[in-house]
Amino acid sequence: VQLQASGGGLVRVGGSLRLSCVGSGFPFKDYAIGWFRQAPGKEREAVSCISASRDVTYYSPSVKGRFTISRDNAKKTLYLEMNSLKPEDAAVYYCATEQFHGIILQCDPLQYHSWGQGTLVTVSS
Repeated sequence: VQLQASGGGLVRVGGSLRLSCVGSGFPFKDYAIGWFRQAPGKEREAVSCISASRDVTYYSPSVKGRFTISRDNAKKTLYLEMNSLKPEDAAVYYCATEQFHGIILQCDPLQYHSWGQGTLVTVSS
């Protein structure tokens, strides 16, 4: 399993960024996949996840209404559209994937075992 995240950068408060994560080495369409982030001195936290079938999504309350997760299984790519960015959104963003059995979408970072390398998002005021 390989995941390659990209799209991070420096953005002003209120600005937007689009993160991408390309998967390879596994049947992308059969795996749940999500975005997680870790700020300095803080634990890794879930941002948003999407089921293999794309019909179930989860958003952290802190990003709901501002971020949109999507996936293109044909391109084996996961996206995160981030709008109205706040200083507290600054972190290294990671994509991770896991194959779950059942209909409940997991979005706990402890349940994901295949991780990308991370992309840094910096939000300036």
